[in-house]
Amino acid sequence: MSLFLTIAVVHLVALMSPGPDFFFVSQTAVSRARRQALFGVVGITLGVLVWSALALAGLQLLLQRLAWLERLISVAGGLYLAWMGLKMLRGVLRAPAVAGEPQQALQQSDWATLRAGLLTNLSNPKVVIYFGSVFSAFLGDGVGAAARWGLWSMVVIETLLWFTLVAGVFALPAMRRGYLRLSRWIDGLAGAVFVAFGLHLIFARRAG
Repeated sequence: MSLFLTIAVVHLVALMSPGPDFFFVSQTAVSRARRQALFGVVGITLGVLVWSALALAGLQLLLQRLAWLERLISVAGGLYLAWMGLKMLRGVLRAPAVAGEPQQALQQSDWATLRAGLLTNLSNPKVVIYFGSVFSAFLGDGVGAAARWGLWSMVVIETLLWFTLVAGVFALPAMRRGYLRLSRWIDGLAGAVFVAFGLHLIFARRAG
C-alpha cells in the first residue's frame, strides 16, 4: 500500500506542475463548453495510458539507447505544439475585439477536442521518460505484474480525476466571466505558452 501511496503522491505533484496538458484543459474549459473540456481530458488521459504502458514495457530504455529516435519524437511533438500555439495566436490576431464575446480561434467538435487532447499529451515524449524514471525508482524485481499494472491503472485514473477537477474549476461562471473580459490576452498567453513548449522540445539538447 505504501508503494501505491508514494507513486500516487509523486504523480499528483507532477500533474500539478503546469505543462501543455494543464494549459490545454484550462484554456478549453474557460473558453468553451465544459463538455468539450471533458472530451479533452479524456484525450489527455488516453495519452497518459499509452505513455505509462510503454514505460512499463521499457520504451524509455530504448529511447535512452537510441538518441536519434527520442530526438525525432521530440521534434515531431515540438512541431505539433508550436503549430497549435501559432494557430491560437493567429486566431487572436484575426478575431475582432468585441466586448463580452470569447475568441473563436479553437472552436471545434467534441471528438476533435478529444483528438487534440490526445495529441497534446502524445506530443511530449518526455512523459514516457518521466514514467520510466518513476517506475524504475520504485519498482524493483520483487514487484509482480499485478502490482505493476495496478499502479498503471492508478496513475491513469489519477490523471483523469485531476484534469476533470481542473476542467470543472476553469468552467465555473466566475472564471468564464473573467475570460470574457480578457479573452484576447488569455488566448494569446496560451498560444505563446504552447509555442514555447514546442520550441523547447525542438531545440532542447539531450542531457548526457
